Amino acid sequence: MAGTKEIKQRIKSVKNTKKITKAMELVAASKMKRAIFKALSSRLYANYSWDLLTSLSERLDEVNSPFFVEQKVNEDSKTLFVLITSNGGLCGAYNSQIIKKTVLALKDSAQVGPVQIDIITVGKKGDNAMRRIGQNVTASFLEIPDNSALSDLIPMSKMIIDEYKSGKYNKVYIAYTDFVSALTQKPHVKQILPIVKEDLKELIDELGDSPKAGPLGTPKSPVFGENSINKVPYIFEGDMNTIVESLAEKLVRMQIYHMILESSASEQSSRMMAMKNASEAAGEMIDDLTLVFNKARQAGITREISEISAGMASIN
Repeated sequence: MAGTKEIKQRIKSVKNTKKITKAMELVAASKMKRAIFKALSSRLYANYSWDLLTSLSERLDEVNSPFFVEQKVNEDSKTLFVLITSNGGLCGAYNSQIIKKTVLALKDSAQVGPVQIDIITVGKKGDNAMRRIGQNVTASFLEIPDNSALSDLIPMSKMIIDEYKSGKYNKVYIAYTDFVSALTQKPHVKQILPIVKEDLKELIDELGDSPKAGPLGTPKSPVFGENSINKVPYIFEGDMNTIVESLAEKLVRMQIYHMILESSASEQSSRMMAMKNASEAAGEMIDDLTLVFNKARQAGITREISEISAGMASIN
């Protein structure tokens, strides 16, 4: 058994670690509240966007836009994956889950046909992981702030949309983590381009029938209410292709922004729970070490008493 001095030093070390993890837990909780608020706020705009697409759903057959055209897979086909992770660690299984999901999606995509795959990474963890497995990372966005605004994502969203419209990519996927609750975060890989007409009509029908569904597969914001999806009889003037393309471009940009916010909320909630678990584990370790320390001290006292008694007995 270690001496009391070594045990006291270890207890002190664990207490210092607990202070750090507790502080990180509080910081993550504060950031999580802000991230959740922004994610819920973005759903309001997203719902209005889907309201407009609902009105257009009956006329999608008239549209001839690259946002709705499914391109055939050939030798020159290229697919773009956008991977959203965090810059830092200490956030539980947040990064590993979405990276694992992305790797599986990449393998499935490779089995479809001779498709070249490019990667755009958001966050250092995903960037390091993709480069480590030999993927072609064409761009990295590592300086997006936690409290990001839609304007902060214009360079990335513009690059994705412009390169898709130019015909460089036939499909665009985004790998992100959907925030469900502080305890639950679900990784998803979603195709955002092209927007498949059949899927769009099915999704719009589901949104109209289900008051709990949100525009991006997430629960709707409580402030928006149950009747957020209404078939408003909008009147569209001008060229239908121009209107739909402009609306689709804004919606894609909003989807990217919303996925960033969902991932940010998931990251902070995962980090908060990881630090909370670490703090609780440190507390349990302190209790165990304190018990060991008390036993060692009691054994030392008993040994000293025995030595004194033996010395007194030898004198007598």
